[in-house]
Amino acid sequence: MSGEGESSSKYDPNFTDNVIAATGRNANPRLAQAMPALLRHLHDFAREIDLTVAEWLACVDMINEAGRMSTDKRNETQLICDILGLESLVDEITSKLLLRESGKANAPTPSAILGPFYRADAPILANGSSIVSPKTQDTPWYKEAEPLLAHISGQVVSASTQKPIRDAVVDVWLAGPNGLYEQQDPTQPDMNLRGRFRTDEEGRYEMYALRPTAYPIPFDGPAGRLLTMLDRHPYRPAHIHFIVTASDHGTLVTQVFDSDDKYTTDDAVFAVKKELLVEFKERKGDDKAKWELTYDFALREV
Repeated sequence: MSGEGESSSKYDPNFTDNVIAATGRNANPRLAQAMPALLRHLHDFAREIDLTVAEWLACVDMINEAGRMSTDKRNETQLICDILGLESLVDEITSKLLLRESGKANAPTPSAILGPFYRADAPILANGSSIVSPKTQDTPWYKEAEPLLAHISGQVVSASTQKPIRDAVVDVWLAGPNGLYEQQDPTQPDMNLRGRFRTDEEGRYEMYALRPTAYPIPFDGPAGRLLTMLDRHPYRPAHIHFIVTASDHGTLVTQVFDSDDKYTTDDAVFAVKKELLVEFKERKGDDKAKWELTYDFALREV
């Protein structure tokens, strides 16, 4: 007899069916569809490992702590999902469902996870502006950032037609050279390394930013403790976050990854896709940037 069969035979064989049957006739349709599978997997897991009350309470405490830590500037519960690979898996499922529905020959830019440090309402900046706050000038932070100054530009197009999309919004954010997003770092000004750019009539966007650096995810909460208990490293490869939106097109949430970074093959949150690997090149003739990247986004029509 298998281990699962042995676990099932030790406990009430009708318990899970009774819990599933408790769902009422007027339940939310999607919940009514999904809950039986969730309950069966959840209960089978508990039986398979002989989950104890003390272990269950430890899990509840971890979730409660993550909820208390979460704010509009940091989502610790989402970070736990990230290190368990759940957000990346859901991202893959959603992307493939959308591709299946669209049936288009030209694939849109692949998506990637949102991550726990997104902030809404980043400042709207003119094309060619910098997301490095002028308030960082003459600070130790800026001295560390200066060798990474980068010019980033590209075009937003419709995946099906390859035609440029005017007035698309490119929302961008990344961590600083010290591995911290601005809301984690009291030395950085509010909304540093964040901005929104609107494409011109040719669908082009342009900005000054930084070449990203690898960093460890935060260790001051339950997600970090879980990584330690699993004997896993905490590092994310160097990456830049983007959300690209446009009328009559689906929203793209994605990241691009510096192909030179060793952690692109060992991301702590399993988010790297080969299509999102990029190459930063040395920029010449521009005293505002030492690196450059050109990257185009293709959005699916809706």
